[in-house]
Amino acid sequence: MRTMRIRITVEGKGHATGELDDRNPESARRIYDSLPIEGRALLWMEEVYFDIPLDLDYENPSDSASPGDISYWPPGYALCIFFGSTQPYSPVNHIGRITKNLELFFSVDEGDRIIIEREE
Repeated sequence: MRTMRIRITVEGKGHATGELDDRNPESARRIYDSLPIEGRALLWMEEVYFDIPLDLDYENPSDSASPGDISYWPPGYALCIFFGSTQPYSPVNHIGRITKNLELFFSVDEGDRIIIEREE
């Protein structure tokens, strides 16, 4: 699988980098192919998430998450970034990991504009 690096910008606060992986390869590829995407941050404990314009099915769902996981939540059509000890509300498809500046997400407020784009 080709390396799929991404840049996640939180407008006015900074950016983080990540890499999509092969835990759910179809979900990761479809999201990467749809970039750039943006949304308004929602928070659930130590998780940032926002709706994206993709309707993907469960692929290899997981009930747990680790800090830094980037995931897709099929019931909410949402991209999720787990930055602390929070676990998913329901199963998610893990599609990648934050590789640099995970601490950025502790500063995110509801409504912040988030932009995800390819980092070639």
